Amino acid sequence: MVVTCSDTRTPDNDTSGQLIMRLLKEQGHQVLAYHLVKDEPLLIKECIGEAIRTEGIHAILVNGGTGISRRDSTFEAVDAMLEKRLDGFGEIFRALTYQEIGSPAIMTRATAGIVHGRVLFSTPGSENAVRLAMEKLILPELGHLVKELTK
Repeated sequence: MVVTCSDTRTPDNDTSGQLIMRLLKEQGHQVLAYHLVKDEPLLIKECIGEAIRTEGIHAILVNGGTGISRRDSTFEAVDAMLEKRLDGFGEIFRALTYQEIGSPAIMTRATAGIVHGRVLFSTPGSENAVRLAMEKLILPELGHLVKELTK
């Protein structure tokens, strides 16, 4: 499932969500659901809860709301739901981001972990950040992670 958390994007201009779905499909993954939700913790938790209850959804890819502005609350919503954290994802994502843009990389709160047997990745909402996370970290490991969680 792909989830874009934004107060301003619409399905027509959600280029990051569209990029995630395209890259997943190009690698042979199915996208069973797509949602665009406001950056509100309750709405984000409800959306992730729906994924948990949906048969066949093994991965949840969330983008947007990982910054430090007053409205960025995706991290808090996601972090509260994680049962196991994959700290290496955020650490490596920030290191790769630092190589590309320098010190602003410290402002991202990208994270990943396991929630009710599903792998969840939460990335910034910019296309560049999504592409970096997908191509360098998520796609190379997604199949392996799902296999580990479903065996």
